[in-house]
Amino acid sequence: MNKKTIILIIIALIVVCLVSIKNANVVIPKEAIRIRIIANSNTEADKDLKMSVRDEVAKKLYVLLKDAKNLQEARKIINSNLDNLNISVLNDNNQSYKINYGKNYFPKKVYKGIIYEEGNYESLVITLGKGQGDNFWCVLFPPLCLLEGNENTKDVEYQFFIKELLNKYF
Repeated sequence: MNKKTIILIIIALIVVCLVSIKNANVVIPKEAIRIRIIANSNTEADKDLKMSVRDEVAKKLYVLLKDAKNLQEARKIINSNLDNLNISVLNDNNQSYKINYGKNYFPKKVYKGIIYEEGNYESLVITLGKGQGDNFWCVLFPPLCLLEGNENTKDVEYQFFIKELLNKYF
């Protein structure tokens, strides 16, 4: 191998190491409230409905939580609005659902090389029908997955925002 090839390999290894270090540092804040929406099943119709629920709930919760200054205030807002989270897209589809706010179980998840540990986390969980399908989840507060007016976003995940922040400030 010539010097040029060796230098390129070294640079590539350094870049891989730096990306790995950044990914390893991505963690959800301890003082966070998650949201999880569990589909009735994994049929295309149920998965589409889950994403429609996500979009509708995200818009409603963004308006409610955008000015929350701390975790206690966010908790109070969520608790006082649980009965008002009437999800019209579910009513239009005659889909039963349950809303639970409190400590809820989240399974371990590996997404794009980032490990999210299993455990019981403070969260708002919306279970559609039998709740036997795949789920969508992200961080509700701080509002890292609620985007004002971003109706075309179909792949909103917490780590995208964290990576953007890391790339911007580090």
